Amino acid sequence: MMDRKTTGKQGEILAQNYLKKKGYRILETNYRSRYGEIDIVARHKNALVFFEVRTKRSHAFGSPEESITETKASHLRAVAYHYIQTHGKLPESWRIDFIAVELDGDGKATRIEIIENAIGE
Repeated sequence: MMDRKTTGKQGEILAQNYLKKKGYRILETNYRSRYGEIDIVARHKNALVFFEVRTKRSHAFGSPEESITETKASHLRAVAYHYIQTHGKLPESWRIDFIAVELDGDGKATRIEIIENAIGE
């Protein structure tokens, strides 16, 4: 049985590979500011996309999407604003997406799904 940290790390790697296949260009992973952390910062077409990756091994505590609280959402918005203010040459358009990753007992992905604009500005 994997611990939460290992599960989360595996989910992030699966999410990054999935995004690359979908044409996203990953700029940074695990971007940290004093407001918190964003798992993946990527570019897609003409948009800057911040991703929160949620990985679950079972539905015992709800689906991955259900684990985002309003507090977490406001932290993600603050980190996104901070990133935009401290990095130049970024697309004007940006959003915060969510990637839900579900794993089976062997740690294989049973579902990887992007939920666009999961958190509004």
